[in-house]
Amino acid sequence: MEQFHATTVIAVRKDGVVALGGDGQVTMADTVMKGNASKIRRLADGAVLAGFAGAVADAFTLFDRFEGKLKEYNKNLLRASVELVKEWRTDKYLRQLNALLAVCDEERSLLISGSGEIIEPEDGVLAIGSGGSYALAAARTMLKHTDLDAVEIVREALGIAAGICIYTNEHITVERL
Repeated sequence: MEQFHATTVIAVRKDGVVALGGDGQVTMADTVMKGNASKIRRLADGAVLAGFAGAVADAFTLFDRFEGKLKEYNKNLLRASVELVKEWRTDKYLRQLNALLAVCDEERSLLISGSGEIIEPEDGVLAIGSGGSYALAAARTMLKHTDLDAVEIVREALGIAAGICIYTNEHITVERL
């Protein structure tokens, strides 16, 4: 059975601001099923931004689990992430989920995967999904060579990715902390 897949999400941290953005495209195989999806959510009473790439239904399940962990661990992003990954790796049902999460609070940006990875980028930029590598390269370049703020960099990087990756579109949603 084909799954619906969503891409691309990027987080950029600059000058005390973190911005998380995603495109709106959802595909099934090589068909665009939706062009205006929102892959970005505010969790923990707005203190955490989360975005996803991968199988849509799986990502929604992970959002719910992650939000539960944030409540359980008093909005502690790192602790909630570690506990989610432990559960994701050991639970028979969750192990089958195919998605990646990008999560941010005022202090950290983390990439979370079902293989047990929790990665905090050293340069404050992380990207996931089909167009993630294009958006990542664009954002890193803009950080070094422009005065754009975090929100503008996210928008521009996603626009560049949309021009390259057929699974990424220009319907961009951005949130900031």
